[in-house]
Amino acid sequence: MSKRLGLLLTLFVAMLVVSACSGDGSKDKDGKSGSKENEDSKVLTVAMGSDIVSFDIHDHNNTSTESVHDNMYNYLFKRDADNVVQPELVESFEQVDELTVKMKLKEGVKFHNGDDLTSEDVKFTLERVATDEKLKEHANYKQIKEVEVIDDLTFNVITHDPEPSLFHRLSRLGSGMLPKNYIDENGWDHYLSNPVGTGPYKFKQWVRDDRVVLEPFEDYYDGKVDEWDEVVFRVIPENSTRVSELLTGGVDIATNIPPSDWDRVNDNDGTSMKTEVSNRTLLLMLRSTEGYPTSDVRVRKAIDYAIDNAALAEHALKGGGVPTRTRVGPGNFGHNPDLYDTYNYNIDKAKELLKEAGYEDGFEMTFQSPRGRYLQDAEVSEMIVGMLSQVGITAKLEFMEWSNFVEMRTAKKNGDAYLLGLGNSMFDGAYSVDWYRAERFEGETDYKNDEIEELLDQSAVNMDEKTREEQIQKIEEIAAEDVPHVILYQESINTGVSDRVNFEPTKDEMIYVPNIKRN
Repeated sequence: MSKRLGLLLTLFVAMLVVSACSGDGSKDKDGKSGSKENEDSKVLTVAMGSDIVSFDIHDHNNTSTESVHDNMYNYLFKRDADNVVQPELVESFEQVDELTVKMKLKEGVKFHNGDDLTSEDVKFTLERVATDEKLKEHANYKQIKEVEVIDDLTFNVITHDPEPSLFHRLSRLGSGMLPKNYIDENGWDHYLSNPVGTGPYKFKQWVRDDRVVLEPFEDYYDGKVDEWDEVVFRVIPENSTRVSELLTGGVDIATNIPPSDWDRVNDNDGTSMKTEVSNRTLLLMLRSTEGYPTSDVRVRKAIDYAIDNAALAEHALKGGGVPTRTRVGPGNFGHNPDLYDTYNYNIDKAKELLKEAGYEDGFEMTFQSPRGRYLQDAEVSEMIVGMLSQVGITAKLEFMEWSNFVEMRTAKKNGDAYLLGLGNSMFDGAYSVDWYRAERFEGETDYKNDEIEELLDQSAVNMDEKTREEQIQKIEEIAAEDVPHVILYQESINTGVSDRVNFEPTKDEMIYVPNIKRN
């Protein structure tokens, strides 16, 4: 296409946009075109590959969802720019004994509906997630026995056993404060449609599979954050559309830019790529359920040997990943460097193991994968199918929209294998290795290793940092040999950013709007 023709097409599209806006004011209101109209627009538009899962902070473990929630809720503690856990809603705290931490809330914190934050809200929030086994965050908070209210601002957090990761847990989304009175009066259904937090931005609108809209909270305890009058998180699953919207000014920030477009974004006048190593690993979750081929450790190992992790990172991701055999990456407590930047790849060994397991002629397996959720996820899955075919395994690949993929996992209707990306906003290996705990995945993977179970129980109450770290590293070593999951690579963050905003991605992949400024 000639530059002249490209310019004409661009002008034509711009005319259509102006016409549409004048005919329907909702587009500018929704943030879909406001940033195109005026470089000084105070509407921030972020393009994500998938929609949020829910406004229930206790019932998801989805990073895109947490990115939105991070702006609506405050946590008791939060990590600073140096990744150190610091008090957020907590004014002061002291360790009373090995099971009890006394805390005092900051004064003047209000919910978006005007209610004051009190110790009763803390009790309501933490005891809910600590006791309701159906909630996805339950496993990270079940260590809490109760919250004892002392007065409106003071309370004790009491754990069942010594809890070495308590402050890390209280810096996660599960300690985002919920308004007890508001939920008691209106019910959960109302709350999930009209969520209320204490954060710098409050809920305005959610159009499922299209956008989430937030606006500044006037009475934010730390002062109104008014850099942006409105924040729009747009859901754009297709990579090409996200890139196009960034290049034409439709969005200010676009997540998960594919490698094929990195140069295009950098070479475009007005946009650039921002990269960072994430805390997310991509892996194949395998069923160890009796009757499945992958219940045999030799088959799981064969799959591991059949996959060339380095080729995935180099070719599918264009260098946007680091091969690894552990989920506990650098910068996380318990990181095992011997398992990082290394991988198993040996086709002959894979065939030998399959023969030993009785699958010399191979077998068929199901393989489910999201499309557009992770960097190059579809391309990675297709490469894996090709690699498995080299050792006689026929993987029937099914691509799924993210919402359907989440429902599949929730209902435990997964087949032999599925592709999943897992982050760790705790930055503590205890969170990562807990994914090997049998009770968490009964009916989904059905993996159980008695030695891992024992080490999980020991490390969970071990207040000695050195030996706890050794226990976590040992779990990683056992899992690397037993292969409950095939760990593939640690993913990089590749975000396209308009020059009109100042944004740097962070390792936890959060998009915290108060840190995003206009240039």
